[in-house]
Amino acid sequence: MAIVIIMPKQGQSVESCIITEIKKKKGETVKKSDILFTYETDKATFEEEAPVDGVVLECFYVEGDEVPVLENMMVIGAPGEDYSDLIGAHETEETKSDESLKKDSEEKIEYTDDLSKVDTKISKKTDQPKFISPRAKNLAEKESVEISNIDGSGPKGRIIEKDVKHFLNDRPRMTPLAKKIASEAGLSPQEYGTGLAGAARATDLADTENKIYDVEYEDRKISNMRKIIAKSMHSSLQNSAQLTHHLSADARRLLELRKQAKISFEEKAIEANITLNDMVCFAVIKALKKFPEVNTHFLGDSKRYFNKVHLGLAVDTERGLMVPVIRDAEDLSVTGLSNRLKTVADSCRKGNVNPDILAPEAGTFTVSNLGNYGVEMFTPVINLPQSAILGVNTILPRPKDLGDGVYAFVPHIGLSLTYDHRSLDGGEATRFLKQIAIEIENLQLDITL
Repeated sequence: MAIVIIMPKQGQSVESCIITEIKKKKGETVKKSDILFTYETDKATFEEEAPVDGVVLECFYVEGDEVPVLENMMVIGAPGEDYSDLIGAHETEETKSDESLKKDSEEKIEYTDDLSKVDTKISKKTDQPKFISPRAKNLAEKESVEISNIDGSGPKGRIIEKDVKHFLNDRPRMTPLAKKIASEAGLSPQEYGTGLAGAARATDLADTENKIYDVEYEDRKISNMRKIIAKSMHSSLQNSAQLTHHLSADARRLLELRKQAKISFEEKAIEANITLNDMVCFAVIKALKKFPEVNTHFLGDSKRYFNKVHLGLAVDTERGLMVPVIRDAEDLSVTGLSNRLKTVADSCRKGNVNPDILAPEAGTFTVSNLGNYGVEMFTPVINLPQSAILGVNTILPRPKDLGDGVYAFVPHIGLSLTYDHRSLDGGEATRFLKQIAIEIENLQLDITL
């Protein structure tokens, strides 16, 4: 009996997934547990296994498609088996759409006895793809958009209206004449034109290719994850009042504890290789408990105060930046925190992290450490709706008064706190940042057992 394979729902916050690779195509035989296709959310990748033996009777999407969760993805059954009852609604809608597209794409000509008076409704054929919705086609023609430049997000790569609108949002403003010339000649406008309000005029159009030399650049599509990160970063800066304070803390205590932790780990006295970042996170948690105003979400007309610290850690991966969250972090010892941080970071790099702990709403505060890269100062971007984020910088020697007129160069670790000024005042943010420094300089860890 034929069965339908649906797009799984990975986590409560995931609404759709991107197909990265189709392993078994239509007509191919599959065995139970064979990988049918791979897909990704905005942060993690997954594989879907065949639940039964059979043949792939139908595959509704192709690689690169964005598929809503719980949507029909494939049908597996016996060769030649009728599966229309299982996917009747899906097939009917697609068939109607194809018929509508075919009808819409036909040239309509009014004939008269005098051939010279032929009225052609569509004066010339275009190179538009076969699969384009009528509304998308009308909008593209109205805005003089070359359809071949647009990637479709509909079923089987069909271009739909939102694809054209997305293209128009990214295209610089142009005058009507410039639009027409750009479409017919394949030219691109400059980012800022010489027309009214910066609109590109016909004289501002630039040829997309160098007729004498080879093209000196290559346009590459960005990944779905990069799109999500870009949208999140832009939204964070656009929808909040962000300000950053910088301060440094005496790192001598931190460095001494790191030496002790390393020795204890090598002697198997402790079960975790506690790093400087682990200790900084441990100090941050202590500071957050003393400043509940920071351990919050700003919701516009209200603030959400959390009884527990759910700490987010920025993790650099090959696929992009991820921020997994350690829930109830204050309940952990420094050893437990270290192990948890390493576990979620490894899951992010392997691509099998739980999407639910990557949602910005899952965390109450985030730490981003660039000290290992030698960064001396930076401005981290808040993971909204959180009220603040801490940037940890590299350790540098700085002059310090040791008393009795004696000065010496002492290692200091840089701390950069970006906060949402709508949620926190400058004085509150400064006191919290100073508290982190105090916790670092006076950190007590039981790492000798």
